[in-house]
Amino acid sequence: MLDMTSGRARPPEAGLGAVFSRQVVLSLAGTRSFERGADYAFDGRVTKVARDVGSARAIVRGAAPYRVRIWCEDGEPRSSCTCPMGVDGSFCKHAVALALVATGPEALEEVDEEPIDLGAHLRGLPHERLVELVLELADTNELASARLRLEAVRAAPGPVPLRSFTEAIDEAFATGGFVPYREAYAYAEGIGVVVDSLRELLRDGHAEPVITLTEHALTAAEVALGSVDDSDGHLGGIAEELKELHLKACTGARPDPVQLAGRLFEWELHGGDLDVFYGAAATYAKVLGKKGLAAYRKLAEVAWERLPALAPGDDHSYDGERHRVTHMMESLAEASGGADAVVEVLAKDLSYPYAFVRISERLSAAGHFAEALGWVERGLDSFGVTADSRLVAAASEGYQRAGMGGRAVELNWQVFDARPDPASYRLLAAQATKAGTWQTWRTRALERLRAKLAERSRAAGQRGPVSLWGPRVDASDLVEVFLFEHDLEQAWAEANSGGCSSELWLELARKREREHPTDAIPIFEEEVERLIVAKRNDAYQEAVELMAHIGKLMRAAAQPEAFQPYAAGVRARHKAKRNLVKLLDARRW
Repeated sequence: MLDMTSGRARPPEAGLGAVFSRQVVLSLAGTRSFERGADYAFDGRVTKVARDVGSARAIVRGAAPYRVRIWCEDGEPRSSCTCPMGVDGSFCKHAVALALVATGPEALEEVDEEPIDLGAHLRGLPHERLVELVLELADTNELASARLRLEAVRAAPGPVPLRSFTEAIDEAFATGGFVPYREAYAYAEGIGVVVDSLRELLRDGHAEPVITLTEHALTAAEVALGSVDDSDGHLGGIAEELKELHLKACTGARPDPVQLAGRLFEWELHGGDLDVFYGAAATYAKVLGKKGLAAYRKLAEVAWERLPALAPGDDHSYDGERHRVTHMMESLAEASGGADAVVEVLAKDLSYPYAFVRISERLSAAGHFAEALGWVERGLDSFGVTADSRLVAAASEGYQRAGMGGRAVELNWQVFDARPDPASYRLLAAQATKAGTWQTWRTRALERLRAKLAERSRAAGQRGPVSLWGPRVDASDLVEVFLFEHDLEQAWAEANSGGCSSELWLELARKREREHPTDAIPIFEEEVERLIVAKRNDAYQEAVELMAHIGKLMRAAAQPEAFQPYAAGVRARHKAKRNLVKLLDARRW
């Protein structure tokens, strides 16, 4: 057989029937997908089947037409499909349907086939026959029907028939109930046909109607979002396309700027989860011009005046309208008044620590460093040093910039003393290193961590360990700190003395396995048991892979004879777990 792209001979591959037996397909897809795929095959949803010696492809009609291909590679079954499951790499129901049709008794003998030049065939058909074929396609394919109807509407002479387009938009966005995740892609694909038609309408020079139609479509998108599992963001992507079209249409049509400003303001103020036209003042600045921006500002200022000022300690519950109006005013201030105007806007809500950070960042960007530091100090006075780590970071940066590194270290010590943990230890280390005083502060910080550990030990009543993962006390903080400092020996000593979390034991094992394989082996053995107890096939697979790694470490430790008894022990303890035993059998353990 020849490779049609190069003319070179390709090696023969196994026939589809030998690779895609019913049992193999069932194991690849699972019972539910197999049964649904069998229904598709029986219902005649597999069309345009093309076979090769080692592959087959077709169109399978599900919620939408999907392109499916199955083939064998190195004797192994492979599949691809344009549906969401297929894109994720799963052997989906559409692949099942194709496999059953391509390998069933009705399948043609597998032969090499020359590709059909469909374009040449269609160009050679009489006009009437071509029209008949297109209409037949429209009758059986909703996407094709919608595209053809919109093409006809767009091509009609005279003014753009807005009603026909709005009906098509409403039909495309209609959910008919809840649209689950697996159907969301096909649902969005239908909407995409309408969006493409609007894009073509704009290309034809109908900018003004496109403004109206995109606004209608965005309203429909906001309504539909509540009835669609849009986990993959299909509707969000469609909304972005519509907003882009709307901006282009406004740029081309130049609508009345005051009226446009009013509509944009209402969109932004009352926007839903899609945040349609969020930040419209900046995005549409050129279209709105001075007159439109003035109208927009007036509307925003009226809404802004209605908002009460909030001080530290006031209720900071999320208020969507307040957030949007604040963002409007911030954008307008940024465009016209600079840093002082922005600070005036931000200072209207000081009910949360990060507000002081935002003000400080804006002042620092303008070079007003002393004023910026004063704001974060006000934030620290209002909320304390443990309220928000970003407040401490901003103050530390301000102190270091002002040549007051000692103040930065003292501030971070207050945080560490109140909350002695590895994260605050690292922050203290960074500031004290900059100040050149880390060794002194390091001794003090380690003493604080050991005192915390002693308190924990007394509270635990000196209870003894029950396993590697269940230590007398938990010295995880000290272990993590010494790992941060790359002191592996001290981290190992702390873990053995006081114990630590399973994640840290595993990290220690991985770091010590090359030089000290006998130290790592028992840690990995305990992890194998933990994985097996999870009783999941993926955990069994991970456990078996880790057992293989243990075998390598035993050989590195000159103990190759220890592995077989170990593996036999695992098998004996877990002989009732059939899926695990199968994996052990495959390894001949």
